[in-house]
Amino acid sequence: MLAKNAHFLRARAVVPVAGQPVEDGAVVIRDGRVAAVGRFDEVRAVWPEGAVTDLGEQVLLPGLINAHCHLDYTDLRGKIPPPDSFTAWIGEINAAKREMTEADYRAAIAEGFDALRRSGTTTVVNLAALPGILHGLPEPPIRTWWLPELYDLREPAEELVARAVGAIADFQLTRPGSRMRFGISPHAPFTASPELYEQCAAVARQSGWLLSTHLAESPEEAAMFREGTGALYLLLAGIGRTMDDCGGGETVFSSLVRRGLIAPGWLLAHGNELEESDFALMRATRSEGGPPWCVVHCPRSHAYFGHRAFPWQQLEAAGTLITLGTDSLASNDALDLFGEMRAAQQANPALSSELLLKAATLHPAAALGAAGELGVIAPGARADLIALPFSDGIGDAFDAIVDHRRAVEWVMMDGDLI
Repeated sequence: MLAKNAHFLRARAVVPVAGQPVEDGAVVIRDGRVAAVGRFDEVRAVWPEGAVTDLGEQVLLPGLINAHCHLDYTDLRGKIPPPDSFTAWIGEINAAKREMTEADYRAAIAEGFDALRRSGTTTVVNLAALPGILHGLPEPPIRTWWLPELYDLREPAEELVARAVGAIADFQLTRPGSRMRFGISPHAPFTASPELYEQCAAVARQSGWLLSTHLAESPEEAAMFREGTGALYLLLAGIGRTMDDCGGGETVFSSLVRRGLIAPGWLLAHGNELEESDFALMRATRSEGGPPWCVVHCPRSHAYFGHRAFPWQQLEAAGTLITLGTDSLASNDALDLFGEMRAAQQANPALSSELLLKAATLHPAAALGAAGELGVIAPGARADLIALPFSDGIGDAFDAIVDHRRAVEWVMMDGDLI
């Protein structure tokens, strides 16, 4: 096999994620994609030509995928102390947002992208509060799914969606070579009407975009929909939201599924207040051969709000794809998925390091419709890779990865160092 255009990476260990760690491993890269992976001597025997970069005492793994992030709020780190309630936090962040200019948002996004890259993230799902900020935005340094986050409490759903779609169309027209991909997000059931959910879903079907929403995030949201009570109910009723979808005894998840507003394939952020009836409904509505239900867990944001234990095992038993995100620095102190993996494991020691790494690589890639392309080192996958110091035994590779606590110095995207 000719390999004149191939580049070899050799490392003490390669963790492909879809398989077990490989000692004295090698990855062959051609045209920005992985051509081969295995033990160095075995791969070299098949690919005898091509330059070799020896990474030495490092472990090589796929770049991490942050499945839920709000880069707009990067400069809010430490500015909102843990609140007494989720509803109180909404008031605090809305007050902070009123003080931010468009220039502040742009600076926060740039700072957030830099923080993601330094923590080994090569792909992010970013929910953007200002759809129009795409205009003039520099090319993201990492692979990005950009989702306008829409609320229609004060503006018709049709106008909101049209403006978001227009902003994306303008960007695509002027940036034909951008690596940016797109989606759309009705913010949450308490801020987005059924009409907004329906219109976002219609746009996504037509454009092949990702769909995401916040769901079952807080006890106040659960009380609002099931019982028609609580602080969030009173807040939203007070500003004129129609409350006729509240108080019917249903969970918010069940209500949205029954009305056809969400379906498997949506990226559901948080899911902290899902109940046993919801897990049963997930099992019953899981499509054969279609996309699974996908839930994004943000462990340190979860801890910041003091939520009850995240239902990891119940979601797994329901066949749900669980991924990891960081949420924003309005409820977290870092955009670092290694820290999220450790926080999840601290809260639930039964979670293995191998499973947690999959929740930051393999699983979000599947949720994004990029299985085999991202989140894995395998022939045909994009060469989005990171390397971390590693001198332990090969059996400790997953634990060493989760325990990584420094900036990631070596990051590659599409076969190029960034």
